[in-house]
Amino acid sequence: MSEALIPQLSDALDSEKTFEGLVRRLLVMLELATDLESTYLTKIDLDAGLQNILFSRNTKTLTIPEGLSVPWSDTLCKRAMDENVSYTDDVANRWGDSEAAKALGIETYASTKICLEDGSVYGTLCAASSTRKPMTADGQQFFELFAQLISHFAQKEQLLRKLQVANAALHQHSYTDALTGLCNRRAVFEELARLFAQARRSHQLVVIAFIDLDGFKKINDVHGHEAGDAFLVEVAQRLTLVLRAGDVLGRLGGDEFVIGGLGPANSAETAHAAAAMKARLGPALVGHYNLGSTEIDYLGASIGVISVDPAALSPKAALQAADEAMYEEKSRRRAAA
Repeated sequence: MSEALIPQLSDALDSEKTFEGLVRRLLVMLELATDLESTYLTKIDLDAGLQNILFSRNTKTLTIPEGLSVPWSDTLCKRAMDENVSYTDDVANRWGDSEAAKALGIETYASTKICLEDGSVYGTLCAASSTRKPMTADGQQFFELFAQLISHFAQKEQLLRKLQVANAALHQHSYTDALTGLCNRRAVFEELARLFAQARRSHQLVVIAFIDLDGFKKINDVHGHEAGDAFLVEVAQRLTLVLRAGDVLGRLGGDEFVIGGLGPANSAETAHAAAAMKARLGPALVGHYNLGSTEIDYLGASIGVISVDPAALSPKAALQAADEAMYEEKSRRRAAA
């Protein structure tokens, strides 16, 4: 039996690229090596006090349900580990008070714990049968070998998961404005490119608003930079509240913000779409601001809004046009003051 399994094991190690794929192949081979009708891998969560059946293989009457979570304190695995017993064909007499064993009808049980490099217990590799079965020397050897292989792959999977989480966090950090939590300049341009592509596919206009916070320098000079930062954070929160689904909102830097959204398909509504966005944004920024150590009544920002054909202008050119519209608005506001 052992000689027949070696080519299968070699092929599995060479061809399987995922943890699940390898474990499922090993469970098949473990059944052949031990002649036990159910083979399964568990993961132990000591903090939650649970044992979870990650993967199982059932070929006869005994069924170990995959995905099952059971209290760790009542498992055969814990009893076997506590008593240093790796195999028994007399479960009913040895662990007759086990409700799980009774419910599943387990008569023969074998397991070995799977430890990681730091010595922590990952879980157990198990096999069981509803009838009494002997454990051969080959079967025990394969148990130990497969446990070592699973430990190695589990370690790699955990490391890969940590790297993925770290990479996602790094990606999030590189695309996020640290102060406001909005998209930063880099992310804004990428999101606008996505928005323009979507608008081209749906034959819609893109509406872009460029926002410059009038009087921001004075807030910093009079009340201090902490108050200025608090002001920027609240501006970001107020703009977030008036966003529509699918809108892009970001801080380009300093006191400059940009919002982009899909507009109508009809070019005759260009001016109306721009006016509608401006009417949504302008009032949201006017009013009373509590900046911690001080409070101010803010008169509003200069907002330049344009509607563009995404096939005619690039996101960069459109943003520049919105910037120019903002400066025209700022001049009007100064003249009216």
